[in-house]
Amino acid sequence: MNATQKMIIDFEARHFTHRGDKEAAIAETFDMTPTRYYALLADALDEQSVLAYSPVLVNRLRRIRDRRVQARALRRAG
Repeated sequence: MNATQKMIIDFEARHFTHRGDKEAAIAETFDMTPTRYYALLADALDEQSVLAYSPVLVNRLRRIRDRRVQARALRRAG
């Protein structure tokens, strides 16, 4: 796990009440767009070292990601 991945996982442990708050914090903390942040998060979730660092959080984020992927596939299948 690299330093950026660790920062992203630690950041994901924070709770935001509004989506806009999180997006503003992403820009301020990481100096990147939310799109880039979420791409790096998706990559990090597949790393074994990241899973070992925070298994409960990573498994929760994986479940959320998997549900969204499945929902997208169902919408496309019509």
